[in-house]
Amino acid sequence: MYRTITLLLSMLLSSHVIAVQVSDSDKVKRAVLDYIESQHKVAPEMMKKGLDKKLAKRTYWQTKDGAETIMETDFDTMVWVADNYNKNGDKFPAQPKIDIKIFDIDNRVASVKLTADEWIDYMHLVKNDNGEWKILNVLWQYHDDQRHKSKK
Repeated sequence: MYRTITLLLSMLLSSHVIAVQVSDSDKVKRAVLDYIESQHKVAPEMMKKGLDKKLAKRTYWQTKDGAETIMETDFDTMVWVADNYNKNGDKFPAQPKIDIKIFDIDNRVASVKLTADEWIDYMHLVKNDNGEWKILNVLWQYHDDQRHKSKK
């Protein structure tokens, strides 16, 4: 009788532990949400949480003189963006579009597409030794490629 009760209790407890564990896909999604929501909410600490310190964010760009270049953004700049870009609360719609598609997760790497309002971000994430998923690479573009130009 006691064995049966002990077995049932251990099964219930182990299933509860399994149920509360956060999956890698949930953690990847959370890192991507930290990235985009930090810009909506003006929350630089949230941005820091989602990014790897070695972040490389890039896009094709056209300079004022018409030359093609690759515009690069790093960790510190993105933290600044989260702290400053939407300070007046007028850079995003009241109900921002956020669509996250996880293409693949394999051990410690993941590939994701974020579609947010006027642009898309293709992201690579890494899982660090603490089990945290961090955005390492971002390749982005506006939906309207005519916006990929410096103002004249």
